[in-house]
Amino acid sequence: MLNPFPDLLAFGLVAPLLLRVAVGLMFVNAGIKKLCRKSWVISLFERLNLKPASSYAVAFGVVEVVSGFLLVVGLFTQIASLATLVVSVFMLYEKNKRPAEMPGSRGVFLLLCIISLSLLFSGAGFLAFDVPL
Repeated sequence: MLNPFPDLLAFGLVAPLLLRVAVGLMFVNAGIKKLCRKSWVISLFERLNLKPASSYAVAFGVVEVVSGFLLVVGLFTQIASLATLVVSVFMLYEKNKRPAEMPGSRGVFLLLCIISLSLLFSGAGFLAFDVPL
């Protein structure tokens, strides 16, 4: 099929850059919120029957901040995207199971899952510390 913009194909490595920075910033933001407003997150994890809720709140916050930061800088991108994929799948599962108790929308969690899976397969792209093998 004829490509209407063939010159843009030279910028193919920019797409993973944009995806990983956007998802990384979303996860850093969500993780900081979990770490700063622990009482809200602890009550959420208690309603989800995850005990001890305070440990889960800190663990989820740290995983989100670290994996989001790694995505933004492009370091260990596939490992970080695997972590964000696991967190996104968990949040999507819980959102489908208990829609009233989970913040956010299914669409956002599904989109985060798809982008994380895409980064797992494609790698870091442009302006990253990861070196393709």
